[in-house]
Amino acid sequence: MAPYMRLRQICLVAPQLAPVVSDIAEIMGLTVCYRDGNVAKYGLENALLPVDTILLEVVAPFKDGTTAGRFIEKTGGRGGYMAIFCCNDPDERGRNANALGVRTANVIDHAPYHGVQLHPRDCRAAFIEFNHTEGSDDILGPYPPAGPDWQRCIRKDVTQALAGVEMQSPDPQGLAEHWGKIIGVAPSGAELKLPNATFRFVKGASEIMSALEFRVTDIAQVLHAARAKGHAVAGNEFLLGGVTFRVS
Repeated sequence: MAPYMRLRQICLVAPQLAPVVSDIAEIMGLTVCYRDGNVAKYGLENALLPVDTILLEVVAPFKDGTTAGRFIEKTGGRGGYMAIFCCNDPDERGRNANALGVRTANVIDHAPYHGVQLHPRDCRAAFIEFNHTEGSDDILGPYPPAGPDWQRCIRKDVTQALAGVEMQSPDPQGLAEHWGKIIGVAPSGAELKLPNATFRFVKGASEIMSALEFRVTDIAQVLHAARAKGHAVAGNEFLLGGVTFRVS
């Protein structure tokens, strides 16, 4: 199988799913495709919404002592939680990360799905996960974490794509190079360009996944919907689910 690396999913974390999930759905014109009972063993509940072929997930802890709960406490709820990539060989990417001093935090084996999660402290800014689903090399193929019919929930009338992810760091170039080595994509300046999304690294006080950049059909309509939900809009962006939603 030819090597490939694509952004598959972005995971945000919130103290509760409501109203974050319903606000995302209504403002961005997206549909929840799945709520995964498998995350309950981690003390979490979740909802996933497809943005074209990238999944946007929100998780919320329902008991004390979860990793997600600690993340909220540590960050004050600011910053995205996970960047999840699909690739041809997650184990190889995991071994490569280990050789860089990045520890494996968790391995998920639910055939035909296999995922390798790396330790967020070693990744810096957010969790990184690599996964592969047997027989799903078609970008519209099976992806068990998103449920059996996720493709049917893709809507493009309002939001067309999740085009970019902004990462903040006091040393953006250093973080870009670090993530580039983990992911196996050489940075172009302070950017990592994947076939379906670009990670941009910018100067900031702390290391976080700070913004998601969406291509939409009508910028004014989305910003109006955000205001109507009580979100403060500045320019072409607003804060939701711990990250800045930026539309163009």
